[in-house]
Formats: sequence, structure tokens, C-alpha cells
Amino acid sequence: MELDSHFLWFVLAGFVAQLIDGALGMAYGVSASSLLMSFGLPPAVVSATVHAAECFSTGASAISHRAFGNVNTALFRRLLVPAVLGAVVGAYLLASFPGEAMRPVIAVYLLGMGAIIIVKAFREFPPRTVSTHLAPLGFVGAFVDAVGGGGWGPIVASTLIARGNDVRSTVGSVNAVEFFVTVAASITFLATIGLSNWSVILALALGGLLAAPLGAWACRHVPVKPFMVGVGVLVCLLSLRTLIQYVRAA
Repeated sequence: MELDSHFLWFVLAGFVAQLIDGALGMAYGVSASSLLMSFGLPPAVVSATVHAAECFSTGASAISHRAFGNVNTALFRRLLVPAVLGAVVGAYLLASFPGEAMRPVIAVYLLGMGAIIIVKAFREFPPRTVSTHLAPLGFVGAFVDAVGGGGWGPIVASTLIARGNDVRSTVGSVNAVEFFVTVAASITFLATIGLSNWSVILALALGGLLAAPLGAWACRHVPVKPFMVGVGVLVCLLSLRTLIQYVRAA
């Protein structure tokens, strides 16, 4: 597979994934990981590639959300440390497992994440401030994100919103913490399995950097339901494709 020939497609994928992530607080890693898994890359390589690209896009997204006033400082601080720890543990464990054995497991996980995103699009909750169980949520969200190549937003942002937290400040705060999650996971992958697929990393990062300010703006102005349904359907289809490919090759 010549990934370099798909450079512009990966730029577009990075742009769309970060636009959705910046607007909804979720789905960059899930979307990008589903795409790379469908190309046949091992799960650990997929997660390492996506997190390396996210270091750039999430950094730009965090700055953009801060500039638009979308970050709740108290929420950010309470999620930060457990999230970093979860990312390190998850990345280390994933690097220790055989790639082919993990492929169907991660595909099923991503399929579930896609379904959850669709369900969340049709549920409404009364606003309230969430202040309990934030540390376990941050740890588990980052751990699953590192293992699955995505899931920080679907787990953390959707849980906080489902519990009634303000949507705009939740999305902004979760995006800001995500930068540190991706850096921690990337450093762990670099120390364990190294990084490759630099053309894909560059393309995803470039697309994400271009979309980050637009995603932060969209967080304040764009209806979320159509975005969430579209993302959930896309993730489910890509995950099903990966599972079908695995079954046929078995």
C-alpha cells in the first residue's frame, strides 16, 4: 500500500476529523483510527500514528478554544493528571500486545463508539455542573483512547454532557486536556515501538491544524446533532469494513 499516494485524502481526513472534534469534543481519534484500520495497519501503529498527528491538531484546538472562551479552568485541572496517567498506561499495554490479535477487538470497540455517538445525538439532558468522579473518568477515557486510537472525546465529553454539564465549556475543556493526552501517549509509543508512517502523520496533522480554529468557532455556532449522526454512521461503516476484511482473511 502506497500511503504517500493518498496524502491529500489524509489531509482531508485530518481536516474533517478535527473539524468534528473541535465542534463536538469527540471523534478525531475514532474517525482517523477507523480509517487507518481499514487500510490494514496494526492497532499499535494506528494509535501511535493518530496520536502523533493529534499532538499538532489538539494543540491548535486547545489554543483556539481558549481564545474563544470555551475552557473551564477548574474542569481542565481536575481531568489533566489522571488523563495523562491513563494515556501512558494504555499506550504501554497496547505496545505489548500482538497487532493482529488486537485488530478485531479494536474494530468492535470502534463500532461500539460509533453507535454511542449516534445515540448521544438524540438524547437531551438538563444543564448542571458536574464535579464528581472526574479523576476516574479522565483516567479511563485516556486509557481507552490510547488502546483504541480514539475514544477520549466519546467517553469523557459525552459522559460529562450526558450528566448535564454545559456543552460549550465541556467541549472546550476536554479538547484542551486532549493535547496533553496525545503528547503523553505519543512519547510512550515513541519509547516502546517508535513512530513510522510520517507522511500520514504529516497529512493528518496538516488537515487538523487547518480545521482547528474553524472547529472551535463551530462549537459556539453549529447544531451538533447532524454532525454526531454523520460521524457515528461513518465510524460504524469503517469498523464493519475492517471486521469483514479480518474475517475474510482468517
